[in-house]
Amino acid sequence: MYSAIVEHPIDVAALLNRVSRSANGAAVLFLGMVREMNDGRDVTGIEYTAYRSMAERELATIVAEAASLAGTDDIAVEHRLGQLAVGECSVAVAVGHPHRGRAFEAARYVIEQLKQRVPIWKREHYVDGSREWVAANNSAPSALVDAGGDR
Repeated sequence: MYSAIVEHPIDVAALLNRVSRSANGAAVLFLGMVREMNDGRDVTGIEYTAYRSMAERELATIVAEAASLAGTDDIAVEHRLGQLAVGECSVAVAVGHPHRGRAFEAARYVIEQLKQRVPIWKREHYVDGSREWVAANNSAPSALVDAGGDR
């Protein structure tokens, strides 16, 4: 099992290598990418920030839960912090398992729980020059409201 909060581009091949074993008949990879449009607004990039120590602990807990549920320790996850451009990978989840169904289930569990429980926030940057905090569950915490009314 491996999980990390990083400030460098995610090496997808390295994550897959962490979960590849001859006993595994499946390797599933989920990549979260910065998209060019959100809620009808053109996006130029995203800034990710976190309560790092808590985020690292919670992400490790989620990976351990997924490993227990799926019956595999072959899970590797990284989430990136900092400024990312459209098209860059912000999060990657790799799962190796003897069976594809369990690999898919574990990967989905990790990303869904990460979005709900890990204190990572994103601030979208728009073509019009504005910026807005966007929470994973679509309700940005009030503590993230900028002076001047930007969310």
